[in-house]
Amino acid sequence: MINPAKLEEIAKQITSNMPQGVKNLAETLEGKTKQVLQNKLAEMDFVSREEFDIQSQVLIRTREKLTELEAKVALLEQQLTDKTDAE
Repeated sequence: MINPAKLEEIAKQITSNMPQGVKNLAETLEGKTKQVLQNKLAEMDFVSREEFDIQSQVLIRTREKLTELEAKVALLEQQLTDKTDAE
């Protein structure tokens, strides 16, 4: 297994020995890449984790209520069937 600390050390040595122009280009490229990613993510209209969790809870409560209502309708239908059979 390769030691992560050793890899970090090698990466630092390579970076420190790069010509300044290459370092500047890498920094510029990194900055532009971050900017483009941030802009594209902002366009995607994501919701926050908090909003997602709130909506999940609303959905759970709605499903519970639907189940209750389905049971009530089934009971009423059964009562109606029993009543019409008795007549």
